[in-house]
Amino acid sequence: MLAQVVADPPTTSPPCGHQHAPGWAQARQLAFDCAAPLGSLVVPLRDGIGRELTSAVAATRAIPHYASSAMDGWAISGSGPWTLTTPGAPLEPHQASIIATGGLVPAGASGILRKESGLVTANAPGHLLLKPDAKPGETLPGRHIRPAGEEAAAGDVLIPAGTLLNPAHIALAAVAGHDEVEVRRKPMVAVVLTGSEVVTSGEPGPGQVRDTFGPQLGTVISQLGGLPGGQLRIGDSYQEWLWALSGPDGPWADVTITTGGTGKSGTDHFRAAIAAMGGRLLLDGIAMRPGHPAVLAELPDGRFVIGLPGNPLAAMIALITLGGPLLAALGNRDLPAAVDLTSGADIDADPGRTRLVPCTIEHGLALPVPHTGPGMMRGLAWADGFMAVPPEGVEAGQGVPVMPLPWTAPSRWPA
Repeated sequence: MLAQVVADPPTTSPPCGHQHAPGWAQARQLAFDCAAPLGSLVVPLRDGIGRELTSAVAATRAIPHYASSAMDGWAISGSGPWTLTTPGAPLEPHQASIIATGGLVPAGASGILRKESGLVTANAPGHLLLKPDAKPGETLPGRHIRPAGEEAAAGDVLIPAGTLLNPAHIALAAVAGHDEVEVRRKPMVAVVLTGSEVVTSGEPGPGQVRDTFGPQLGTVISQLGGLPGGQLRIGDSYQEWLWALSGPDGPWADVTITTGGTGKSGTDHFRAAIAAMGGRLLLDGIAMRPGHPAVLAELPDGRFVIGLPGNPLAAMIALITLGGPLLAALGNRDLPAAVDLTSGADIDADPGRTRLVPCTIEHGLALPVPHTGPGMMRGLAWADGFMAVPPEGVEAGQGVPVMPLPWTAPSRWPA
């Protein structure tokens, strides 16, 4: 069953001027502030898990909608002994019938006698008699009957709008008779992978590099709150760039992520392609290392484009810096927060730039990992997050903001 799109209210992105090389924290805030939450869509129940509910789920009728038995045993009418009759048939005084847990309580029943609290004997040929063999109170009126509406009355709000739906919420919606829920639409994210020197399998030859983006970006996009769309591979020409951003794979995506092409050499075409499409740069570079050539742009139709640098580590740092806040804003979530920890090492100053240093977390200390050059992935593979070291540097024992990696286990972080 296809999701039914609910018409979005007429909204525009918040005003956001072109900023050249803001600081790391400022860039994150700018990426968050430039986007407005997406609208809603109606999806089958199973597709609602993990999404924000945008329209409250109410009980369409009483829950349960009929009086039912809380026990296996007999439905009884009045005091015993009782003559057993056809299950489900209305009961006259001093009659009883077999009933299972959850079964519809027949008309005329005054209570339920548990199977371990009764004794059936033959009263006459073809007639059975039920006698109570129970503690006092077992035959009181209403005993072991779940009344209609015990859980909810018709019209009760069961799940308010704004709830992040979990499996139990979905089960509750099903109990209430719903087949679909209205949820916040997640931003769809397309990826444009560039570089004629990139190979996708085997060992690269001289002048070639192995693709590090294709295998991982879809998962990271999901972890950041987006829906991964298609991946398009192009070379390095301006015509390919323009086609990739304006062609058939572009218009359906809320966000397009590109890799490479964000420098300012003659072979870097990100800015020229955006300008040719009538777009505007919201952010042109960030005062951080690695990842400083990252670019954020908006096209006339409201789509966003994030330009990542070509080096693998720099690109991932830039994606978390810009993509995390942007996707959070589109999904109506809070700006992802850094965690204040204690630096376990001295890190030199880098005047005018924030150094983003992959680190592990040990006993509440942030410890830099080795192998963290812009083109390396070995260090990031074993990191828990990255330290946002201010331009003046940090000494061991001082506090430092640490941004968790999207895939880091929560248990690695101090409570």
